[in-house]
Amino acid sequence: MEHRMNRNMRTGLLLATLVVVAILAALWATFTWLPSTPPSPFEHHLPPPEYVRGDIELFYTVKTVVSTINVTLSVFLLVTYVSIYGKTRSEFTIGLIIFSMVFLMNALVSNPFVMWAFGFRAFVLGPFAMLPDLFTLVALSVLLYLSVKY
Repeated sequence: MEHRMNRNMRTGLLLATLVVVAILAALWATFTWLPSTPPSPFEHHLPPPEYVRGDIELFYTVKTVVSTINVTLSVFLLVTYVSIYGKTRSEFTIGLIIFSMVFLMNALVSNPFVMWAFGFRAFVLGPFAMLPDLFTLVALSVLLYLSVKY
């Protein structure tokens, strides 16, 4: 009974954290992606700002939120696998730790905040900007669900 309550509390904390992260990422993305800086000399091929602004507001905001959630899920997954490894010392769990670290690195480098911090701006990809992150979100959610359930 106590184990089930502990698991329910952990699941509730995980969901609450994901909701808070999603809201903060959405707010930050909404205010960050407005094109307030002039384009660099390498961005002369971009369409007019009106088209870019609409693209950014929808697809890149979703990409930013999903990618930030993926970073959070990857961290939770990594912590869970390290905890399992501490109990079992299984070689399979080492593989899962490496797998979750790869997911974490993927989520970090595909996060538009990281791209923006290094001075890169991707435009005009439309829904293809966010589709890989949505597939990663599904995979991470399944892995985390299985890790928490058992």
